[in-house]
Amino acid sequence: MNGRAEIRRRYHLDKESISSLSKAFTLSRPTIRKHINTVEEPVYQCQSQPCRMLGEFNAVLESWLEQEAHLPRKQKRTAQRLYDCLQVDGYRGSYTEVQRYVKQWKKHRASNLGIKQAFVPLAFPIGETCQFDWSQESVELGGVVQTIKVAHND
Repeated sequence: MNGRAEIRRRYHLDKESISSLSKAFTLSRPTIRKHINTVEEPVYQCQSQPCRMLGEFNAVLESWLEQEAHLPRKQKRTAQRLYDCLQVDGYRGSYTEVQRYVKQWKKHRASNLGIKQAFVPLAFPIGETCQFDWSQESVELGGVVQTIKVAHND
């Protein structure tokens, strides 16, 4: 049972006081009152926050990300490394701003590429290749259900 439901149950059914609930759950009395008076679970919705502190460093960060976009993942700088490089150039904002910008940039870039998955059908001339696999099947032999291993060859 979640804490909110437990608070409501103990207050309404067990007639426990707000002060004792506050001590039991180590929450303030106003918070206990809020839990008692609300019926539905509150839903947190994060609003998108602009990258205010980047300012003129926005263009620098964008150019770095564009330059490194074609590199393998291990050769790309992490958001932390980009933040360190920006600090050398005089950036005084927080790491969170850089991290948020990098995340938004990657998401925007992925949506612009349009390719989510790729499937390449394999077609070979007859007799050129074969596929082989194992599986386990349940069969009844002589009235007894047994698991056997089966070889599949295409």
